[in-house]
Amino acid sequence: MNVKQFVKQHRDDWKQLEQLVTHLHKNKRKVTSLEINQFNKLYQKSAQHLSYSQTFFPNEDVTVYLNGIVSKSHNLLYKDQVSSMKQLQYFFSTKFVGLLLEQWKFVVIAMILFIAGGLASFISVSNDPLHLYSLIPTEMAQGVDPTQLGENTESVDSAFMSAHIMTNNIQVAILAFAGGITFGLLTVYLLIYNGIMVGALAALFMQYGKSYEFWAYIVPHGMIELTAIFIAGGAGLLMGYKLFVPGHFTRGYQLKVQAKRSVQLLLGTIPLFIIAGVIEGYITPTSLTLETKYIVAFITVIGLILYIIVGKLLLGKNQPTTSLDS
Repeated sequence: MNVKQFVKQHRDDWKQLEQLVTHLHKNKRKVTSLEINQFNKLYQKSAQHLSYSQTFFPNEDVTVYLNGIVSKSHNLLYKDQVSSMKQLQYFFSTKFVGLLLEQWKFVVIAMILFIAGGLASFISVSNDPLHLYSLIPTEMAQGVDPTQLGENTESVDSAFMSAHIMTNNIQVAILAFAGGITFGLLTVYLLIYNGIMVGALAALFMQYGKSYEFWAYIVPHGMIELTAIFIAGGAGLLMGYKLFVPGHFTRGYQLKVQAKRSVQLLLGTIPLFIIAGVIEGYITPTSLTLETKYIVAFITVIGLILYIIVGKLLLGKNQPTTSLDS
């Protein structure tokens, strides 16, 4: 039996189980014995289908789909409702990392697109500084003065700057994610364009012999900020890919499923943007030594790596009783 035959043969049972899960979840005190028996029967069948699908179709969307509905059914049967705080803790400690590890290829593609834009603009401005005005907004190009880097930090309103930066970066992430609805084209544009701006500025500061200073003001917050943007961009690319190549499901179904997963990835980046905004508002513009700022950048990278490692360990520990759609 191939995957198309498998889906066609059992799709009605899965849809019926989905509807029952929704009904039982909303009407816990108004459940008939007939509904319970039907639910149990469909749950057992779907669990068997999941086992079969994991064996013969491990890389197909149907396996992810079955994992979701079987896990929801399992949780409805065996898990007590947990507090909102525990759900939040579970999401950021385990589920978000699981989603990230599953979609890492799209996150890497988002990073490559950003780097490609950055390298292209860096080479362009290095060859001719006037190209800067055609690559980044005129207001930004005219307002950049490499010779003034690091001066007048005392006049910076850190709280205002932090809030402004967080808001701007979250908007970029939302646009990168939402760009998935355009089959990923808008997401690709945003990633490349943001890379172009960073690369062009890096080339300009290099020509003034200020590369060390420039990157000292970029990397403390940039390591976390760019990671979050790559994750959001990867979520948008994932959605766009599934719309472009829907596989054995309709584009409407893929939009529904992938949008949910992508939204979860996007939500997981919010704490990263908050941390980046605080660093950019309270550390980047200060008179701290450049070496100290590089140390902050190093600490943020170590923190990100440890977060992924711990999340992966927790994911492996909880795998038997949790899933993507718990």
